[in-house]
Amino acid sequence: MNKDPAEYQVGGTHYTDLEIQPWEVMEAWMTEEQFAGFLLGCVLKRLARYNAKVAGKGGLVDLLKAQHELDRLVIHCKAHPDAPPPPGL
Repeated sequence: MNKDPAEYQVGGTHYTDLEIQPWEVMEAWMTEEQFAGFLLGCVLKRLARYNAKVAGKGGLVDLLKAQHELDRLVIHCKAHPDAPPPPGL
């Protein structure tokens, strides 16, 4: 993890250009467990489509996006060490 995931974006600037990023809103509105589950789901989605044969999906960009979301999940888990993991883990 090189820098705060909130300070950069993989694949454009459509989120970092916003005054408040969507995942900041989600973290404020969701429970700690729900937000961790959201981030975990994002990571799994990116990894699952790594080998996708669809234009604009898969490959290195999805690995980088997964890494970005995983970095954010690590920050969240460090900030809330006593929070339960998402269901099913």
